[in-house]
Amino acid sequence: MSLLKRIEQGQGGGKEQGGSAPQSQPSGGGAGQGGGDSSRLSSLQARRVSAPITSPQAGSYFDLKTRVQNKLLAELDPSMDITRTDDVRGTIQSLFEQILTEENIVLSRPERARLFEQIAAEILGFGPLQPLLEDETITEIMVNGAKNIYIERKGKLHRVPVTFENNDHVLRIIDRIVAPLGRRIDESSPYVDARLPDGSRVNAVIAPISLVGPVLTIRKFSRNPITVEQMIQFGSVSQEALQFLKACVEARLNIVISGGTGSGKTTLLNILSSFIPSDERIVTIENAAELQLRQEHVVTLESRPPNIEGRGEITIRQLVINALRMRPERIIVGEIRDEAALDMLQAMNTGHDGSMTTLHSNGPRDTLSRLETMTLMAGMDLPSRAIREQISSAINLVVHQSRMRDGTRKIVNITEVSGMEGEVITMTDIFVFEQTGVENGQIIGRLRPTGLRPKFMDAIEAAGIHLPPSIFGIGERRRY
Repeated sequence: MSLLKRIEQGQGGGKEQGGSAPQSQPSGGGAGQGGGDSSRLSSLQARRVSAPITSPQAGSYFDLKTRVQNKLLAELDPSMDITRTDDVRGTIQSLFEQILTEENIVLSRPERARLFEQIAAEILGFGPLQPLLEDETITEIMVNGAKNIYIERKGKLHRVPVTFENNDHVLRIIDRIVAPLGRRIDESSPYVDARLPDGSRVNAVIAPISLVGPVLTIRKFSRNPITVEQMIQFGSVSQEALQFLKACVEARLNIVISGGTGSGKTTLLNILSSFIPSDERIVTIENAAELQLRQEHVVTLESRPPNIEGRGEITIRQLVINALRMRPERIIVGEIRDEAALDMLQAMNTGHDGSMTTLHSNGPRDTLSRLETMTLMAGMDLPSRAIREQISSAINLVVHQSRMRDGTRKIVNITEVSGMEGEVITMTDIFVFEQTGVENGQIIGRLRPTGLRPKFMDAIEAAGIHLPPSIFGIGERRRY
């Protein structure tokens, strides 16, 4: 993307203070939509330039930042390649120092550094959010309008003293995020799912849906994905349970990871996916690509929303159907939330074993109930027993994750889907989290085996994997 386009997206056309907005159309608003979306461009133009501008008092920090920033933008070469971050940053630094000297602006070293970083973030990054995005201790960022920004750190929410100038400023940053992905957000389509270049998940909601101003939620992913050892160290899973899950993945069992919002389902899916042998062909299907698979032979598919004319939508269900024609050895669906559940079950039941997906639910039993409900959403007039038989035949294991009251995320159930008894799907807990107490606000407990071996142990052993009975809490002399 050229510097000129970046400036237009980030600055609403580069308005000079106290002057009128330029008449050129802002770029980036119609990226990926055929390049000719005049109604949307008009809408974005109106949002960016029609809001009344309150002139800051002379000598205020905002006034200084605006003057320096506008002069800097006027002197930068608009054809500069913004992707060459180090070169652009060096150019900005030189011009910044030059402008301060020419205008006899005297600032202390901390003030000068702060002003430069804020201006650089507006041009190269995501404005006020950039420092939060670079802070690796922050796992989630929540923008509730221009003046209310919250973060999640160690599972707890905190408000931070960071603000946008106004709602239009938030809208410009949202547009900068979604435009390069070919996605759109405007009054006719006021919410969108997207991702940042590092894979972090983004959801944005604007008026008329949001009544508090533009709302932006960013689920950050660590630059260095959580490792197996860290999962054990954090107490999210026990060594025995992880060894069992690794065996299940290698033995090509079908696994559903369930849990509430922010419980760590995608992180766990990344961990389990790392156990897939590197010589297998993996097809991943997501609404916004965020899985961080390390294998070489991975095909990543991403759904697409409809364009301004309501055409061109590609759904998760369509991608699952298409994936079956791509000779996959593993199909991984980031999240099942609608009628795509039927096609996922069909895939699992037609030889595509070893598949994995995530699903929002309150527990293992609720996971199967939600799968049944979503299957009915496909419009097929199927009896409940037929659907349940499909589920019990397709799913081998449900791994339920939970965010605890102390902010930690733990696996609380590893449950086998063992079959049918009459009209009911039978389930067997293999591991269950047992809380033993609370110390200094931290939940104490451990994921313990129940002493039961799953029925699919034959499949694990047929794959050449032999698990010691002690993993299931069974004494060496006891055999089933």
